[in-house]
Amino acid sequence: MSVHYRAVQWNRQKRIYDACIVGGIVAFLAVFVLAHRALHPEATTETVLIRGTATLALVMLHGILAIGPLARIDRRFLPFLYNRRHLGVAMFLVAAVHGVLSILQFHSLGDEFPLVSLFTSNTQYTSLADFPFQPLGFFALVILFFMAATSHDFWLANLSPRVWKTLHMFVYLAYALVVMHVMLGAAQRDSSPWLVGPLAAAMLGLVVLHVAAGRRETRFDAGSPSETPDEGFVDLCAIDDIPEDRAVTACLGDERIAVFRYDGKISAISNVCRHQNGPLGEGKVIDGCVTCPWHGFQYLPAEGRAPEPFTEKLETYDVRIDGDRVLVNPTPHPEGTARPPAVIRERDVPEERS
Repeated sequence: MSVHYRAVQWNRQKRIYDACIVGGIVAFLAVFVLAHRALHPEATTETVLIRGTATLALVMLHGILAIGPLARIDRRFLPFLYNRRHLGVAMFLVAAVHGVLSILQFHSLGDEFPLVSLFTSNTQYTSLADFPFQPLGFFALVILFFMAATSHDFWLANLSPRVWKTLHMFVYLAYALVVMHVMLGAAQRDSSPWLVGPLAAAMLGLVVLHVAAGRRETRFDAGSPSETPDEGFVDLCAIDDIPEDRAVTACLGDERIAVFRYDGKISAISNVCRHQNGPLGEGKVIDGCVTCPWHGFQYLPAEGRAPEPFTEKLETYDVRIDGDRVLVNPTPHPEGTARPPAVIRERDVPEERS
């Protein structure tokens, strides 16, 4: 975290991440150009680059959409999630190169302004076979531009996490437009199974991944503890079920709550980080602060707020200890409301069996 926004805040991990992105882009285009030259020696350099950047952008978009569900299914994919925005910006730049080259090749030699020609050269909007597919790609590129342009934390803070997240969910609309752009364009001209087959398989793979991740989350939420007669408190777990400086996460009511054990105490806060809705319960307590596993945003567990001078706040929850059991009241207190932690006494922790 930083008090002020800076144009660049790369650390070693981000440099490695970005180097891999750039290296992958260069390698993919090099292989594509060589292969395309061997198979279609008559194609111009401009045509090869148009096709290469289109293919690469489509591959990158599928990868971006797959990272989220993969990270929910298997934590080993989390490193790909941490700087996914860098991958998104790179994908937009590749798609922008494809778009500019396409406009130059197909719409720059006429009497009309190229962008006007893009929308007026084909007006068969009532025909499925001859539908103007190029405007679909244009609108997808506009969406991707706004997502890339607002990817910095400056926009996240000023738009609010909810608005920012809603804006970036438009990636699925962009994806739908891209698929229609390909199916009504390149797939109409080239019916080769090497184009339609991989695209259909990739679409099916994304659906399967999202459904699998959704089912996993649903099963987790369905395993919520039952309420006890003790003033609405819920018997969450045993004290020993919570590792030191870690949390147990549960869905109580309609919200996920992260219950942390630290320094002989237990506190409960919202599981949703105010930065990018990261899962705080998958993080740990570092220097007395709950640290989000996605981007390192921190919160004081007993106070539900970020340490000064930061201003992010979370809902807090009352916690009690009954014997060796941890009880949590699922009714939240307003964001940033300090609540006394439950203190673990020696008699609350059962002795280990020899």
